[in-house]
Amino acid sequence: MSPAAAPAPSAPGRPRWLGVYLVAYLVFLYLPIVLIPLFSFNDSVQAAFPLKGFTLDWYRGLAGNAALKAALMTSLGIGVCAAFLATLCGMTIAYAELTLRSRLSRLIAGLARMPILIPGVVVGISLLIAVNLVGLGPSRLAIVLGHVLVALPTTVIIIRGSLAAVPRSLPEAAQDLGASDAIVFRRVMLPLALPAAVSAFMLAFLTSFDEFIVAFFLAGTQPTLPLYIWSQLRFPKSLPTVMALGTAILVSSILIAGAAELLRRRGLRRLPL
Repeated sequence: MSPAAAPAPSAPGRPRWLGVYLVAYLVFLYLPIVLIPLFSFNDSVQAAFPLKGFTLDWYRGLAGNAALKAALMTSLGIGVCAAFLATLCGMTIAYAELTLRSRLSRLIAGLARMPILIPGVVVGISLLIAVNLVGLGPSRLAIVLGHVLVALPTTVIIIRGSLAAVPRSLPEAAQDLGASDAIVFRRVMLPLALPAAVSAFMLAFLTSFDEFIVAFFLAGTQPTLPLYIWSQLRFPKSLPTVMALGTAILVSSILIAGAAELLRRRGLRRLPL
């Protein structure tokens, strides 16, 4: 008879404390976010348990708030302008880094990613000093320029990843057929990178729309939506309305971010192998 086979050594299991830590971390991170929609439907001014009842009055109150509408329109205008400029600059920087492959292009690309590592307070103070020195002062234009700086790392990273996934044989084949660099970019690279560019635009818009610190330093007489929310937190009776507004922003942000990610992945799947 053949000897019995020895049992295979069991794979080392993960420590239990790691799973407990992960669950505790997720609860600590997302539980406050879950409470905001919950209390936004509570028929009470106070955000406390037990809940008093279900109501939609806080959401109905958003429609008739003139100051809220003005802040929303300000944030939408700034967000669209900042996202467009950040996407345009991100496309240029990412394409130059991959095609030129020079020290200058790599330096510019590195500097474009730098704001993601700098604390927002430092960025806000630096931009405030800069706009005052050039005579621009706190204004919508100053916020747009500041948000371009904040959103630029996102657009560069997303668009560069899409352009880097394009096989080098495609632009080389176009150049062999006599296409100039401008035609290669417009007819070959840009259509392939367009889904990533749209995705980068959407995420840059979210970055600008939700940004608070830079807008706090650069806002003039017309506050953005995050600044409006911050100003309303001083009034306890406005807390339910703020939570209703926060819920609407949260849902919109999730939908836009999800659509941006799906669009980016669909663009990558369409790239030729």
